[in-house]
Amino acid sequence: MGKAILEAKGISKFFHDPNTIKVLDGISFTLEKGEFVSITGKSGCGKSTLLYILSTMDTDYEGDLFIDGQSMRNRKEKELARVRNAQIGFVFQFHYLLNEFNVLRNVMLPGLKLGVLTEEEIEHAAINKLKILGIENEALKMPNQLSGGQKQRVAIARALINDPLIIMGDEPTGNLDKKNSEIVFDIFQELATNYQQSLLIVTHDQEFAARTKRIIEMEDGRIIN
Repeated sequence: MGKAILEAKGISKFFHDPNTIKVLDGISFTLEKGEFVSITGKSGCGKSTLLYILSTMDTDYEGDLFIDGQSMRNRKEKELARVRNAQIGFVFQFHYLLNEFNVLRNVMLPGLKLGVLTEEEIEHAAINKLKILGIENEALKMPNQLSGGQKQRVAIARALINDPLIIMGDEPTGNLDKKNSEIVFDIFQELATNYQQSLLIVTHDQEFAARTKRIIEMEDGRIIN
């Protein structure tokens, strides 16, 4: 057994609008260091709702969530915001790059927000992340000068800038063609294998999921596999 980076214990979630509906029902699983895990299931099964809770953005749930052995229950929003910034890197379906900043600055932004390193150190780290992803030559370009696949790689570099415990992805290949989807998968695989990065990726892409180390399959708010 490796080190548990994230642990969900009996997480349930209700929506009350106007009737009470149970959208997550007793979700329990563990993500270990260096594990590359996908969460799959039909639309509406609760995948994104679960990811929202696991990322500490939604605190209205039953059960418990542990990140690096620490319970996230009853934490103040300021503490949770720091956990999100320091320990979780996010990659979404859309890259959400800021068009007014060049690639290098976009990657640096979460590091500047965290405020642990100097700006020079963050810039050095950002260039290193871009090198890992093979796009260091695009560092001074603006986002609108990049292809869709390049933009998503910049978004991954940005997610990595604070050396997070976990990369969480919500359909990170959902907006990409097959070739770029494979590039993103290979990057994630390399991060897990060579850098012991833990990855938890929500995806509809069955080919992508099939190649991950483990699939968590959901149906009607429960884990069925």
